[in-house]
Formats: sequence, structure tokens, C-alpha cells
Amino acid sequence: MSTFDLNLIPMFVALHETASVTATAERLHVTQPSISYALGKLREQFDDPLFIRNRNGMQPTRLANSLYASFKEVAQNVDSAIAQARKFDPVSSTRNFRLALSDMGELAFLPRVLRHLNQVAPHIELEVIPLNIELAAQWLNEGHVDAVICSRVLAGAGITHHPVLLQHYVCLLAADHPRVGDSLNMEQFSTEPHVLVNSTSGHNVAEEVLKTLNIKRRVRLRLPHYSVLPNVIPGTQLLTILPSQIATSFCRHPVTGPLKILELPFKVPSFHVNLHWHARSDQSSALKWFCAELMTALENLEA
Repeated sequence: MSTFDLNLIPMFVALHETASVTATAERLHVTQPSISYALGKLREQFDDPLFIRNRNGMQPTRLANSLYASFKEVAQNVDSAIAQARKFDPVSSTRNFRLALSDMGELAFLPRVLRHLNQVAPHIELEVIPLNIELAAQWLNEGHVDAVICSRVLAGAGITHHPVLLQHYVCLLAADHPRVGDSLNMEQFSTEPHVLVNSTSGHNVAEEVLKTLNIKRRVRLRLPHYSVLPNVIPGTQLLTILPSQIATSFCRHPVTGPLKILELPFKVPSFHVNLHWHARSDQSSALKWFCAELMTALENLEA
């Protein structure tokens, strides 16, 4: 082990986190044969297969799992040392930053973020990672993403958050709905058909309130994303629940027909959309800059 190649550690960490040779190569900006060669050297060093291919991808062995935490810490310490030694220049930097967003976050925040970053750092690369609320805290802890924007406050040692927008839930429906006019009562809400978005973005507060009220919706359609709603709802009798900021945007920019927003006939708490990052970012001038610029880009958002 005295001749162990430290350059193999980032590959090991990336492969453990992605379980994919292809994804590891993309993350490290190298070729797949390079990853295979590096894995071969690691296997030789430890006399263990380390990762075994099956239908779920490259699965780590027990030894690989035991090595991961130490190797991850080494990789983070090296990255931190390099970041502190280098002076980050946003004007000339070509660095890649990774931001986790839901599909609604892409619609609501990404245009503002891009416009701002194009002005202050025209050469950086922004990579948007589809948000999975159940994995978001882990992603920040492991350095898989640099920042997360979501409606749930993420728990975890070292995770910091900053509110960027206060929102509330509303009902969205076709402007010419045949039975629902300028207001919505509980009977209409219960009897009309609904669209339910099975989202991983964390927007489940309204569903929790409905459960406490023992009210079941007549779900006619289930969707994985909110962004398709302007194409689906016009011309139908469907209702859906979504955050006010996105609902307002959908009404301002109709796709297949006009929409309208009505207040829900039951109380749902308002909520903050938060920008999250790991305290480790404060040790990196680049990551500290990135989070600060995200906050600047999202200032004065209206719900």
C-alpha cells in the first residue's frame, strides 16, 4: 500500500455513489475505459472485486462499503485544501456547479438563476439534478450536489438553509369549468375529479391535511410532474392542488387554454421554499460564491 495512487480515490467515491461506470465517467469528465482501468488497479491493490455488476448496477462489496467513509473524507479534505489554495474568479471560471431542483423549481427559479449567473460568471457550467426529497440531505452531505432548493427543511448536521419564497397552496382548474365558478366549496372539491401529482419534490402538506379531515379526492389522473398541468387541465373538469407561485405562472402563460386559481376550501399552512447548502461550502470560495449568488438571483420573488 505504500505506493497507493491517491488519484484512484475520487473514482472509487464516485463509483460508490453512482453505482455506474458511465455516470462516474461523466462526473469525472473522463472516458469509461479510464474508469475500468482505475477500478482494475484498485482491485489489484485490495485483492477484492470491490464492485460487482448486477441488474442494479455496480454494487459495492463489504470491503468497498467499509472503505467508502474514509475515502470520502479524504476526497473532501483534498477538495477543500485545493479550493482554499485557489482563488476563485467567477469571470473566467469554467467550474461545474450542481443544483438540485424539482420540475416546479426549474420553472419558477431556473430562468432567474441563469440570467443572473450569465451576467456574473458567463463561463461556468450549471448542472441541474432532478430533486428527490428523500435523498437531498444525503446528496449535500456526500457532496453529490452543491445546493438544493426545496419546500421541505432538510435535516442533517452541517446543512444550512435560507428562505427564498413564502408560498401557499391553491386549486388550479380550467377557466370555463362547467360547475365551479368564482369560489370552491368542500362539496365541489370532494366530488369533482382531480389530478394528483406523485412528486418527489416534498409537496405533501395538503395531502396530510386532507387525511386529518378524512377527505378523499376523486383522483382521475396521476402524473409524475407538475410542469405538464397547463397542457392537461384546459378543456377538462379536473382540479389540482399546487403552490401559488407556479399556479400564477401557469395562468399568465396558458398553453392549450385559459386557467383560473381558486382558494382551497380548507386551511393548509403556508410554507417557505428554501435554499440549502452544506456548511462545508463555507470553506470553499467557489461554493460560498455559488450559494451567495443563488440568494442574490432569487431575491424579491413574489408568490
